[in-house]
Amino acid sequence: MDWINKLSESQQFLLFSGVKVLAAFAVLMGIIAYVVLVERRVCAFMQDRVGPNRVGPFGLLQPLADAVKSFLKEDFTPGHVRKVYYWLAPAIVLIPSLLTIAVIPFGSKLGNQAMVIADLNVGILYTFGIVSLGVYGIVLAGYAANSKYPFLGGIRSSAQLISYEIAMGLSVIPIFLLARDLNLSKVISAQSGVSFGIVPNWFVFQSPMTCLCFLIFLVAAFAETNRLPFDMPESEQELVGGYNTEYSSMKFALFFMGEYGNMIAVSAMMVTLFFGGWTLPFFGLDKPADTLLFSLLHVAIFLAKLFSFLVLFVWVRWMLPRFRYDQLMNLGWRRFVPLALANIVITAAWLWFKA
Repeated sequence: MDWINKLSESQQFLLFSGVKVLAAFAVLMGIIAYVVLVERRVCAFMQDRVGPNRVGPFGLLQPLADAVKSFLKEDFTPGHVRKVYYWLAPAIVLIPSLLTIAVIPFGSKLGNQAMVIADLNVGILYTFGIVSLGVYGIVLAGYAANSKYPFLGGIRSSAQLISYEIAMGLSVIPIFLLARDLNLSKVISAQSGVSFGIVPNWFVFQSPMTCLCFLIFLVAAFAETNRLPFDMPESEQELVGGYNTEYSSMKFALFFMGEYGNMIAVSAMMVTLFFGGWTLPFFGLDKPADTLLFSLLHVAIFLAKLFSFLVLFVWVRWMLPRFRYDQLMNLGWRRFVPLALANIVITAAWLWFKA
């Protein structure tokens, strides 16, 4: 490995950044593929069916078959659509979910390298800035399809995502007041150790205010990812699939991957902000790794927490009915936004009282 030490500092930065980008992208694509399989198996279990079990042992190669099918299907473009916007929209939906992962610390250290692609001091602002771009893809898809059901889906999506983005953004402000930093690695460091001798010092357990932050963020995450009980932009029974009605083959697959990529991004955010990120308060696992074993354990801990939230998303989809649209807006604007604002004031007053 002497050739690495001979590289200049900027060359080493480019090399390791490229390796981390490729590794994170490969893991993300793998998780997207197998979360789809998990969703289909969980759905089948709840409906007393077998589920996909024909491709490979226990159906484990089903994601590969689905990918091949998406690539080989005819790439059909209806004649009545606005073609440039129609082709751009799926990419605009997928790309923000991939970019969000760049600032999430998925481990502590591997050698001298931090296990995060870009350790930004304004990581949370970057995240919300990028996430807000995803709504343009859905609105564009609804407009480009040039028919009424996709258009209604696009309109619903824009109102829903913008409404809950406000509640989601307000909900995390108390966390950064307590952590006193916008860097996500510093937020994880602020959650190390235990309280009362046994309770992890994760923000979700630190106080009623931070627990409320998590609950608002969790519900807003369902709305931001268009998942049941908040899947109004698609709602098959009313809008025949909504904004993606006119799409097929690989373009439809990009919308599908964007939805699951967003699920992974918000799950990673919840793990980082409220559940200690890659840390566990036992056996020194809440300190930066100094061996290869601890480095791998930290990544495994992060992925285990992430997977728990993905299972929660899947379980809720097949257990709860869809809200009405007026109920969704009522919950967002008349419940969560005032509650999140009050939570900020109470947290600030509490910190002022402690100072």
